[in-house]
Amino acid sequence: MVRVPLSPEDVRAGKLLGEMLRAARGERTLVQVALGAGISPETLRKIETGRIATPSFMIVAALAEELALSLDDIQGTLRRASPGKLDAAS
Repeated sequence: MVRVPLSPEDVRAGKLLGEMLRAARGERTLVQVALGAGISPETLRKIETGRIATPSFMIVAALAEELALSLDDIQGTLRRASPGKLDAAS
């Protein structure tokens, strides 16, 4: 399977998602949140730093639940980062 390079919008949205998750984590450690969401701490670290710019829906949903974030809020934040991209997918 050939990987399509990420667009600048994807990279920007990934960084924004990472920042949002990091802020929502607050005083909790990366390990606490990762294990609570059922993912590895390394995966969460990569998402928070933008190295995984497009995590799977299941991972985002698990993190949202663990951090008490709504998927609507996440989508709204990402929509502001790349307005045309998410609107086309709706």
